[in-house]
Amino acid sequence: MHESIVFEKELADEAKRLYVNLKHLEYSMNECLMFAPLTLKINKLKKEKNAVILAHNYQRPEILFGIADFTGDSFALSKNAMETNADIILFCGVKFMAETAKILNPEKKVLIPSLEAGCSLADEITAQDVKNLRSKYPNLPVITYINTPADVKAESDVICTSANALKVIEAMKEDEVIFVPDMFMARNLQNQTKKKIHYWNGKCIVHEQFTPEQVTEYKNQFPEMKVLAHLECMPEVIALSDLAGGTSDMYNYIKNSDAEKFMLVTECGMSDLLRARFPEKQFINPCSVCPYMKKIHLDNTLVSLEEEKFEITVEKEIAEKAKKALDRMIEIGK
Repeated sequence: MHESIVFEKELADEAKRLYVNLKHLEYSMNECLMFAPLTLKINKLKKEKNAVILAHNYQRPEILFGIADFTGDSFALSKNAMETNADIILFCGVKFMAETAKILNPEKKVLIPSLEAGCSLADEITAQDVKNLRSKYPNLPVITYINTPADVKAESDVICTSANALKVIEAMKEDEVIFVPDMFMARNLQNQTKKKIHYWNGKCIVHEQFTPEQVTEYKNQFPEMKVLAHLECMPEVIALSDLAGGTSDMYNYIKNSDAEKFMLVTECGMSDLLRARFPEKQFINPCSVCPYMKKIHLDNTLVSLEEEKFEITVEKEIAEKAKKALDRMIEIGK
């Protein structure tokens, strides 16, 4: 009986902890009570296994605020993992992110809760495509957006993120570069650099849905709001925005801004995260859901950690080549 009473108190305390953050997203105490047994078990298990949980900004709120040790964009999370002494990395994100974490942390076991958590943009280019581009544009550096599979990174000269892409492009000594795989990001970057960018025709299914008409309609309704758009959006959307960048750029902009209203032109999870972190701000939310990110939930996260299921591995030769491209990005960023 005593153990039962202790457990009930643990559940009640856990539900209260969840509610403190999730109430800003209209989660009820009953919903938090429903999540509490899972988050409680996962958090205990990760301590027993010396595991760290990384959650991308687009994840479900109960993951971001219930079990994550670190939240952020994909590259920042992989760097976070490098700075821990964890034996296991459980990556609540999509597959290419878990691969990047494995490349940067080869000695650690990397897990992902669902192998169905892919990426439409990463699926639109192959290593052979990069080789073909090199043949078409010889002697030009290949700059590859981090949203790509490991074997594509291995065929690249340098990796970039949405936050540092322009800096990476400008760091190249050549006047022309190859940029893969996102065509909208490449076109947006072309508007900011004198270098010629040869690009691939990949698109993100989340960000390609946003239109300038949609943004204009919201701006007319809320003229005082700030529009923050992801670089994966079409140039016509970016032209209407106060900020164009990645999720980390959006977070920092809002944190340091005196404005009260914001529209985030990106995946819904980012708006959820920021609404919880900045409850005093107002967010106009024309968001689009990433079906791949939402493949991950508390149930399959628990199973993955319990059974150490869905381990991510990267072939040694590919990992070593990909790491060189990642290391070059890190060096440019210093």
